[in-house]
Amino acid sequence: MKKHCENGLAVAKFLKNDDRIAWVTYPGLEGDKYYDLASKYMPNGTCGVVSFGVKGGRKAAESFMKNLKIAAIETHVADARTCCLHPANATHRQMNDDELAAAGISPDLIRFSCGIEDAEDLIADIKQALDNI
Repeated sequence: MKKHCENGLAVAKFLKNDDRIAWVTYPGLEGDKYYDLASKYMPNGTCGVVSFGVKGGRKAAESFMKNLKIAAIETHVADARTCCLHPANATHRQMNDDELAAAGISPDLIRFSCGIEDAEDLIADIKQALDNI
């Protein structure tokens, strides 16, 4: 779990500083609305799951997903390998745009569950997927 947390924080920091990303949610990231609580109750790290939005909406998110090379397109948490999901096209695909909004699922939402690979490899995969949007 330590490696999941380390990778989650590294990925969140990278995404927070990339102009192609609209927003990032990760409780271990300074500035996150849950940062203070996470620091208090999870001082050894929070998790490996990073949620973020790709600028450009659904089409950009779909393109991002198609360009990933390391991350598996699956629903998993705390797996040894990194998994990634675009909920609007996967777990919530049966919903229309209004239903997605009511459920708190934005069209640009990407859910990235870091595995235990090298953080730099994960970041390189994200970067190249963003470069190819």
